[in-house]
Amino acid sequence: MKKWKKNNMGSGPGGSFYFLGIIGSAAYYLHTTTDFWPSIVALLKALIWPAFLVYHLLGL
Repeated sequence: MKKWKKNNMGSGPGGSFYFLGIIGSAAYYLHTTTDFWPSIVALLKALIWPAFLVYHLLGL
């Protein structure tokens, strides 16, 4: 008998909101930079901002 795989289609919209959050935070952080290395740090901050958000929300 053939076993069917389950499709996990419920997590699609969350990824698009996360991507928009990364784009928005990159624009926010890059707005204040003037040199190359601060721009790199700003892009890294834009990638990891959800980790800081969850850390501070769970610390309440």
